[in-house]
Amino acid sequence: MLGVNLRPAVARVWAPVVRTLLRAGVTADTVTLLGTVGAVASAVFLIGNGVLFWGAFAVTVFVLLDMLDGALARARGGGSVFGAVLDSTGDRAADAAIFAALAWWFSGGGDNRMVVWLALTCLVLGVLTSYVKARAEGMGLTCDVGLVERTERLILVLVGTGFLGLGIPYALQVCLWVLLVGSTITVGQRFVEVHRQSQGRTLP
Repeated sequence: MLGVNLRPAVARVWAPVVRTLLRAGVTADTVTLLGTVGAVASAVFLIGNGVLFWGAFAVTVFVLLDMLDGALARARGGGSVFGAVLDSTGDRAADAAIFAALAWWFSGGGDNRMVVWLALTCLVLGVLTSYVKARAEGMGLTCDVGLVERTERLILVLVGTGFLGLGIPYALQVCLWVLLVGSTITVGQRFVEVHRQSQGRTLP
């Protein structure tokens, strides 16, 4: 839900960049691909090798392009169906790369099985959060409720990773525990909402 409130402010920041990209003929899909590849590469090669602060910083920069591609698409008159699917797929790939990179590092050089478990559990819950919404919308329902959506998920995991990289002990563990609880609540909220909307409806 935080992402909805942040988008207008981010759009104002990106406005000059959007105008420059429009003049240069850059498409929203190009920005989406750049953001996805950059976020995945930063997670794999930096966070996955224990460079936690700069990894979190780099991923954050590329994730911000996720809001730029939407602004660029709107400036061009509206996004395409392909662009929407590409954007959603890129989001899932970037999210998975972050949590997988954490699990990789802390199962080896980072040597912390608890963080591995937390990262993998948060990854699964993130997938479920997105899937319930997508499946509900595919059935003609709406499912925009939830305590923790993608913006909150990224803030928690990247802040925790960055702070741990700066030497703040247990920062990542605390953030992942908060994320785990919040994501569990969100999945429950979405099932309750789907159940409420689906009363009296049957499959064709």
